[in-house]
Amino acid sequence: MLVTVLTGLAEAGTLFLVGAGLTLIFGSLRLINVAHGSFYMYAAFVVSTIVGASSSELHFWGALIIAPLVIAALGVLVEVTVMRRLYRREHLSQMLATFGLFYVFADLGLVIWGSSDRTVSTAPSVAGSLTIFGQSFPEYSVVIILVALVVGGVMFALLRFTTLGWKIRAAVEDNELLAATGVNVSRIYLFVFTFGALLAGIAGAIAAPQISISAGLDQSILIDAFIISVIGGLGSISGAAVAAVLIGLVDAFGARYLPSLAPISVYVVMIVVLVVRPSGIFGRVGTGD
Repeated sequence: MLVTVLTGLAEAGTLFLVGAGLTLIFGSLRLINVAHGSFYMYAAFVVSTIVGASSSELHFWGALIIAPLVIAALGVLVEVTVMRRLYRREHLSQMLATFGLFYVFADLGLVIWGSSDRTVSTAPSVAGSLTIFGQSFPEYSVVIILVALVVGGVMFALLRFTTLGWKIRAAVEDNELLAATGVNVSRIYLFVFTFGALLAGIAGAIAAPQISISAGLDQSILIDAFIISVIGGLGSISGAAVAAVLIGLVDAFGARYLPSLAPISVYVVMIVVLVVRPSGIFGRVGTGD
């Protein structure tokens, strides 16, 4: 039982990071970014490229740091060249534009990394297993849980207790009034979009050793990210965390006790939540709490 719970929490860690990035961007910028899954996929590919050059411990941990930074830089490029021209557009225009980006990134990924599946070997220091009540649990899954907790804590503190977090929330409520106080709203938007891309990059980097990295990874993780965002309530970071844990546990217990129904269990949860609470568990669209 405990190992199944931990397995669900490890899955929830990755889902939370990628879902939180998507919901943060929507809650703060009112932007539906269909290309968000591309950041996750590219981070996993970057890790596979760096680790593939050497299986040393240094390369592995370095890759987990470098890949999210590369994705953050890509996020800056995308925000400056495309996204800031979409903020005031209607959601349909945003979705179509970012849908185009999704395909551009997918084709570029095929050109750069090819269509073959890739795998990443875990660093020797965390490649073993822990024994919990007679059952084994991968040490690297503990790393994923810890990374998600640390990043989630930093994000919560940033949004709640810093001047930058206050400016982000103020920009959502009334960006014109905030601009009148002398704050550069464009820089706030740039930071939010880049931070959202960074979260997707962290998720893709830490998930790389546990997944098969290939074309199409962007599509599957995008669906998961939207499910997390919708269940938690679009714009709510707390909602994304609760939804990720819920989905992770449902998936883990489903795979253990009802494997034939596991693939649909996530969608059943989403339907039930939307029937009971159409706006999601936390309901209110905001900057994240």
